[in-house]
Formats: sequence, C-alpha cells, structure tokens
Amino acid sequence: MSSEYRVYESKMEKSVTFLESQFASVRAGRANAAVLDQVMISYYGTNTPIQQVASISSPDPRTLVIQPWDAGVLQDVEKAIQTSDLGINPQNDGKVIRLAFPQLTEERRKELDKQIKKYGEDCKVAIRNIRRDAMELFKKQQKTSEITEDDYKNTEKDMQKITDKFVKEVDELTVKKEKELFEL
Repeated sequence: MSSEYRVYESKMEKSVTFLESQFASVRAGRANAAVLDQVMISYYGTNTPIQQVASISSPDPRTLVIQPWDAGVLQDVEKAIQTSDLGINPQNDGKVIRLAFPQLTEERRKELDKQIKKYGEDCKVAIRNIRRDAMELFKKQQKTSEITEDDYKNTEKDMQKITDKFVKEVDELTVKKEKELFEL
C-alpha cells in the first residue's frame, strides 16, 4: 500500500479514536471517570482537566470520588461539575467530592441513544469526507498523467475497502455502546 493510502487511513483511524473518546464521555448509568474528561476548572488562570488536579476513584459501580491534591480547588471542582452537562449534583464534604450516578430513566437512555447514534453518524461522515479528499487527489494525479486510468480504478477500489473497514468499525462501536447503555 502506498504512503498516500496510509495518510488517509491514519486520518480515518483518528476519527474512530475521537469517536471512542466521545463514547467514553457518554454516561451509561455507571460511574466512569471518563465522563469528567471534558470538565475543566480554572487552575491558576489556566483551564485544566479535573484529572490533572485530583485523583478520581470509584469505590462502587455508581459512585465517583474526586480528591483534589490542593484543597483550595475543591470549590472550583464542585462548581465546574455543577455547570457541566453531566446532570449530577456533586456532594462536597470539605475533603472530597462524591458523584452519585443514579439509575438512568428510560427517557434518558433514549436521549443518550440518539446522542450515540449522532456521534457514530458524524464519524462516518468524517470518514467518507476523507475518502472524497483522497479520491480528488488521485483524480488530479490521473488528469496530470501521474497515475494511469487503471491505477486510478485500483486506487478507488482500495480506498473504498479502507472506508468500508472503518465504517464497519464505527457501526460495531456504536452497537456496543448502545448495548452498554441499555444494560440494567
């Protein structure tokens, strides 16, 4: 496989990796530290992820405990969680913050399912756009006689195979996340 393929394949892999990080931040009814990945606090004037200022543990499947290394940021962490879209009210005991994850309602599961499907569809669109960009490049190369008509046709088939592989992976990840969401 030529290096041009690898460039586009690498871009598609990055799209799938980004999708996995989006899925990790979707709360599926159990405590998962990844839901805090997008929550930032202002730490000495810099937006900083909570994971960089505190240890996060999960003493049971429905609870996260956040223990800042600097007690002075406890209120900031609490405020950041309250203003985020997590939908969980933090409990501050002066030393740690506890996040209790309630059972998801059927309605909330359906909302999250729509969100999961949208993330999956967005990722597939990104993958198809990468394929389109690749094909535009190869079409230009064919017009300027850098590659032959046969090379172009083979390239088109190869790019479609790569695209199909990643679209299938996205579909599998989406189905897996939906199953996780609807587990009771």
